[in-house]
Amino acid sequence: MAKIDAAYNYLLTTYGKTTGSRYDSHKKSELRSVYNSIVKINKESPLYKIAQTGDVTRFAIDIKENAHRIQNVIASLSEAGEDISSVLHKKIAVSSNEDAVSVTYVGDDNGENTQTFDLDVVQLASPQVNEGHFLRRLDHSFEEGTFSFDLDTTSNSYEFQFNVNPGDNNYDVQSRIARLINQSDVGLTAEVIMNPEDDSESALRITSKQTGLAPEEEYLFRIQSGSSWNELNTLGIGNITSPAENSIFRLNGTEHSSLANTFTINKSFEITLHQPTFENVPAHIGFKANTDAIGDSVNEMLNAYNGMVMVGYKYFATQNNHTLLNEVTSIGRSMGEELSATGIMVEDDNTLVLNRDILSDAINGDKAETHYRTLNRFKNALSRQANKTALNPMNYVDKVIVEYKNPGKSLVAPYAPSAYAGLLVDRFL
Repeated sequence: MAKIDAAYNYLLTTYGKTTGSRYDSHKKSELRSVYNSIVKINKESPLYKIAQTGDVTRFAIDIKENAHRIQNVIASLSEAGEDISSVLHKKIAVSSNEDAVSVTYVGDDNGENTQTFDLDVVQLASPQVNEGHFLRRLDHSFEEGTFSFDLDTTSNSYEFQFNVNPGDNNYDVQSRIARLINQSDVGLTAEVIMNPEDDSESALRITSKQTGLAPEEEYLFRIQSGSSWNELNTLGIGNITSPAENSIFRLNGTEHSSLANTFTINKSFEITLHQPTFENVPAHIGFKANTDAIGDSVNEMLNAYNGMVMVGYKYFATQNNHTLLNEVTSIGRSMGEELSATGIMVEDDNTLVLNRDILSDAINGDKAETHYRTLNRFKNALSRQANKTALNPMNYVDKVIVEYKNPGKSLVAPYAPSAYAGLLVDRFL
């Protein structure tokens, strides 16, 4: 379990816990195709042991995540058609103040929507917070026994029971209740906080994941108890210290409010509020010019490519396997002259950088079709490499062949596909 925990911790701390993008949704036929490809690789793969040189688990996660990033970038470029020039017809919204307001256009690219507007952020939506009393951490304010409290939300009611065992101090009880709430998945998060003025005292803080209050709502959650009133009163978690609030913003001077900080305007713009705008200077929401959209899309593709190159360099020494680095950089090297004509330059470290001025001249000049073909070839080559890498990341780690399968009579090993999908690497394999 320690090895698995380390892998998950690395995944979350390095790549973050994201909610995923719309390109992570797939049809059944697409998922079936991926599965069949994995099974085919498994049938033809020899039995091997993974040599424990370097950090194999981190290497596999890096490969998988960077391949996934490339796949999503390619999907966004191909959304309006396989030709990258289709980005010219794709509307990309932009905010003049990304620190306060970010925007994504979610409307119809084929529509005639060219509206722009100004948005002032007055107040962000906030969650409800119940912060308990600060208690002496090592004191024993609770008697032994089993206690309970009721938790009411806007849609459900729950009963929570917790035990106080012999020798439990206040911090033990607070921590046990925090774990109980976090594991229950009722839309709340709980944590034990220290008194900033006296670190010998701690309190239990409970926060709603939801923000804002509807007109008919008085709270997002309520904690109360009859039989364990004394214990609940000692904890103090029944008191609302910060009520939930709605976001307030002005759209072209007219004030509006929302329960959340992310909402949609006219079914076309997905707005996310980050902080209030100051000095009455609103964020202007509009569209990027077509050439800027192409430049941003190409630059995003290059960043994804460079990310995979960096993974290859990072594990160049520890894995004794240069396959990944050679495969990825060969794409840029083989197309170097053609790419430079479109403004994509190969650096000494094999990464690619974009000269936007050259790109703009290329796609607006007489040979625009030639340059678009170059960009499409690069995009397609990168897509093939990402798909290959994502299907079999273990192909790039150092391993020892134990036995080759019998040609023509190979069978699928039922548990081996998890090495491709879940990447749970057992050091004793």
